[in-house]
Amino acid sequence: MLTLVIGNKNYSSWSLRAWFLMSQAGIAFEEIRLPLDTEAFHREIPKYNAAHRVPVLCHGDLRVTDSLAIAEYLAELYPEHKLWPVDQRARAHARSICAEMHSSFHALRDAMPMNCRATERRVAMGREVAGNIERIRTVWRACHEQHGGSGPWLFGGFSIADAFYAPVASRFRTYGVPCGDVEAAYIEQVLSQPAMRAWYAAGETEVETIEREEVGVL
Repeated sequence: MLTLVIGNKNYSSWSLRAWFLMSQAGIAFEEIRLPLDTEAFHREIPKYNAAHRVPVLCHGDLRVTDSLAIAEYLAELYPEHKLWPVDQRARAHARSICAEMHSSFHALRDAMPMNCRATERRVAMGREVAGNIERIRTVWRACHEQHGGSGPWLFGGFSIADAFYAPVASRFRTYGVPCGDVEAAYIEQVLSQPAMRAWYAAGETEVETIEREEVGVL
């Protein structure tokens, strides 16, 4: 049995990537939730990751850390789930935009932290944030143009790329980011999934509040 160690469902976008990937793909796992910035987190996380970060995938005595490494490990472990696109060119494209999401968009992350419980928040959008948003919208539109005919996800069928952009879909909904029809349809596709609804429902029940993540005004 696989075990996934995550942070708060309300706030932990990195945890959401791995959790949504496994849940949406139908990969069975046990979950350990360690609320961020708590005594329990600092006490327990060294058992799983010396870097004190989530998510962590535990498979026997193996510890796979970092959401991209977890995704790659799962793709190898479950080739039948086709977590990357089958077509080589599409697969290269998917890996490229996942790597971009993994290493970029810092202005967006800082200005619009993931907050599933919050609704209709608004924040000031400086030049860098606006540039991050436009780049993401461009990525989604390009995927739709190239692969939209084969399904509603970024590469037609569900893939790791969708798990990586799911937290962005959540952010866009929380902060009311203006979107065109293609982007709006994709956000709805992500957030309407039973797995995402379950994540949101669990986030609603969490009692922890991280003040620095509570940004924006109504």
